[in-house]
Amino acid sequence: QVQLVESGGGLVQPGGSLRLSCAASGSIFLIYDMGWYRQAPGNQREMVATITRGGITEYADSVKSRFTLSRDNSKDTVYLYMDSLRPEDTAVYYCNADIRARNTPTEYNPRAVYWGQGTQVTVSS
Repeated sequence: QVQLVESGGGLVQPGGSLRLSCAASGSIFLIYDMGWYRQAPGNQREMVATITRGGITEYADSVKSRFTLSRDNSKDTVYLYMDSLRPEDTAVYYCNADIRARNTPTEYNPRAVYWGQGTQVTVSS
């Protein structure tokens, strides 16, 4: 079983900062891309930022220069640093990872996309 566990959400004032973390655990052989998506009430889920295993990042235009995504491959963890937060950043943030899981010591499952349970970020005064 593979799990993504998120942490770090909460309530912050406009202009403030938060750091989200997402740790993958379980029978993991290799983690490929990781990233964060968000969904605000009444909206579709949208990509916030993604990072390849080699560290190449991609950001949504709305968060460029304010958010920074990084990962620690030794800890199977991805971090989203969010600065200069705005009320429109309010959403449930979901961690996402493309993972090849280990079925047995010598057998591997096909790559699959896993999601975390989501963490609420609220930007309000």
